[in-house]
Amino acid sequence: MASPTTPAALALIAFTALGAALHAPAASAQAATPDARHYKIAAGPLAQALSGFARKAGVTIAFRPEDVAGLASRGLDGRYTVPEGLAALLDGSGAQAMPQSGEGFVIRRQAAPVTAEAAPREIGMLETIRVVGDWLGTGLENSVQGFGGARTLVRREQIVDSGASTIADVLRGIPGVQISGSTSNTGSSVGLHIGIRGLNPRNSFRSTMLIDGIPLAMAPYGQPNLVLAPSSLGNLNSIDVVRGGGAVRYGPQNVGGIVNFKTRPVPSQGGLTAEATARYNTYEGGGSNRQVSAYLGTELDSGFGVALLYSGMEGDHWRDGSDDRYNDLALKWRYKLGSSSEVYGKVAYYDVKSMTPGGLTPSQYGRDPFQNTHPTDYWKGDRDQVDVGYVNALSATQEFEVRAYAYDSARESSLANAGQGRNDFQPRDNEVRGFEPRYTQRLAWRPATHDVTVGYRYIRETGADRRYSTNSTTGQQVGAVQVFENGTRAHSVYVDDRIAYDKWRITPGVRYEKIESERNPSGTADDTPFHVRNSRALPSLNVSYLPNERLTLYTAYSTSFGAVQYTQLNSMSETNPLDPEVAKTLEVGARYAGERLRSELTMFDLRFDNQILSIPGTNPAVFRNLGATTHDGVEFAIDYDLARSGPLAGLNLYANYTYVRAIQESGEFEGRDVPFYSRQTGTLGARYTRNAWAVSLSATAQGKHYTDTANTVAETANAALGRVPGFGVLNAQLSYKMADKKGPDFQLGINNLADRRYYTRNTDTNGGRMVGAPRMAYVQLRLAY
Repeated sequence: MASPTTPAALALIAFTALGAALHAPAASAQAATPDARHYKIAAGPLAQALSGFARKAGVTIAFRPEDVAGLASRGLDGRYTVPEGLAALLDGSGAQAMPQSGEGFVIRRQAAPVTAEAAPREIGMLETIRVVGDWLGTGLENSVQGFGGARTLVRREQIVDSGASTIADVLRGIPGVQISGSTSNTGSSVGLHIGIRGLNPRNSFRSTMLIDGIPLAMAPYGQPNLVLAPSSLGNLNSIDVVRGGGAVRYGPQNVGGIVNFKTRPVPSQGGLTAEATARYNTYEGGGSNRQVSAYLGTELDSGFGVALLYSGMEGDHWRDGSDDRYNDLALKWRYKLGSSSEVYGKVAYYDVKSMTPGGLTPSQYGRDPFQNTHPTDYWKGDRDQVDVGYVNALSATQEFEVRAYAYDSARESSLANAGQGRNDFQPRDNEVRGFEPRYTQRLAWRPATHDVTVGYRYIRETGADRRYSTNSTTGQQVGAVQVFENGTRAHSVYVDDRIAYDKWRITPGVRYEKIESERNPSGTADDTPFHVRNSRALPSLNVSYLPNERLTLYTAYSTSFGAVQYTQLNSMSETNPLDPEVAKTLEVGARYAGERLRSELTMFDLRFDNQILSIPGTNPAVFRNLGATTHDGVEFAIDYDLARSGPLAGLNLYANYTYVRAIQESGEFEGRDVPFYSRQTGTLGARYTRNAWAVSLSATAQGKHYTDTANTVAETANAALGRVPGFGVLNAQLSYKMADKKGPDFQLGINNLADRRYYTRNTDTNGGRMVGAPRMAYVQLRLAY
């Protein structure tokens, strides 16, 4: 049991005590009208007043410039809900607001009213300029329905209701996404392994991973993976997964989609907003851990807002000696310079250490699947980040934003090599500096409206990878220290045009990447330096058709370009010349959002021309171009509220299913499956809510998969290769939540209700079977002010 003086416990106690002691009266006052805020909007042009109100309220307010041209607002000064404030803002202006289901409001002149049945949906083109400019910002969250591609947004309320304890738990419920817990890191929880549409989930290196829109990888170009995943579930406000259609904005390595982890925002109202959560997990047969998170924030009358976020975990998991701990701390701020501009930023720190029991042979697994054969193995790391941004809605038709960020990451692993009587260490560190300006201009060229955005990104990466070994008995160093100095300079320019014509939304765009990387080894058998230059134009096209306010039909084409990474450069030779990866994705689908039924269906075809894969069992890893591969399949999701009234009014049913077929198209194993993916994955669940109580039951399942390009079926003696059986688990939960979102709330739950035994497989050093989580019971308590 952890001591009560751990950092996690101290943070929880301090945050809770501070909120209770200083601001309980203010919190109580706000609880009476939880949706009301104080707004102060100056009188003036209606377009400017609407933009300022939308920014402060955090909602989408959509309008064409010509619809509000020459109109004025009397302004706003007082406490209002969003509908009340908008009505007061429009009073006497000659315009009216039309609410859109899940999409905010559309503004029209009263002289030309348009009924909901007759009006085309103004999704994506009638947003305020800020909405158009930042695809993964607040605006896009309000316009998921009309997005021209497969996309799933999971909000904080959904995350809390799911009972998930990790980010991976949440992502398992998203169509097209597959989680693998043990393809590397010998089962460590330091990394995150996400595979989208049949792509190798190893360290998520084929998806563009972002935190608040900033690259999450240690080196976005030279090492675009999450072998260190510096994010935690407790600090997140949403998880945004764009499986297709966003490549022009967020490249280059985005064939596996774009995943943006958005942290909790700075409050846009006065008084104190405070919350603290504690969770206790215990596993069948032993093992338990404690998770805490806390949030504290406010906005002052001066327009300066600040928020402090903390999330931490300490304890062990279901394997013997699987001790883990992490601390995730962030300070966010925002200062409103006026009704249309602000500066904002964040300072963040993350550290983690995970003990890793290692893989098991079939005989070891049969005797005790929870045993630890590598008690000294570990992975650890940390990350420091500072970012600052400035955004200005220059007018009703213009917006400019610029961001700059810097972060330093370090990670280290220690793995016992019993066969050679040594411990292998691989510390790595990276420094990343980035600069990203963007300008959006709205143009009204009858009969269409255009939002043209031009953006640029510069990233400079520097760092070093080291390898050395010590004698496992004496601790003395064995052999020389190998050092690899790395560096990358990358320039990206993109332009896209979001066109609204009648019920059509068309977005052509192109992104150009120019990348220069180097790797200088020393202390190795061959100290030949590597220097590569890659450049590529990446065109894309998104098309949406909106026949009515509930239905969106879409298709998208995108190109992804992945440069040869630092660790892959070591494998280059005359007999193994590595070429950059290029992939093209085409998808077509439909999205429906009604009052009770919400659903999405997407078919996709993804083609790699020269995919790079590592050869299993090699350490250091050896990479080669696998050749062409094709990935095609279908993704389906449905969510249905059974009734509006009566005893079944609180019953919600949901399901998702993905079928993907990823096949090697050339080389020795042509026609066989790409490793590390399951052809079928799915989720099925039901949730019944009655007043403040809710009970839910859900099941997740995935099919079998292979761990090598040869599709080896029979398991090898060390269990490093062989087909991994499919599995499914059942989860149950009971929860109580206050109607006004103020605490206390609690959850009780059991995951893997039937205690189903299953395993995944690690193919690195100390590879073998890795047993999955057994039955786990948890209790969670949340307090909010």
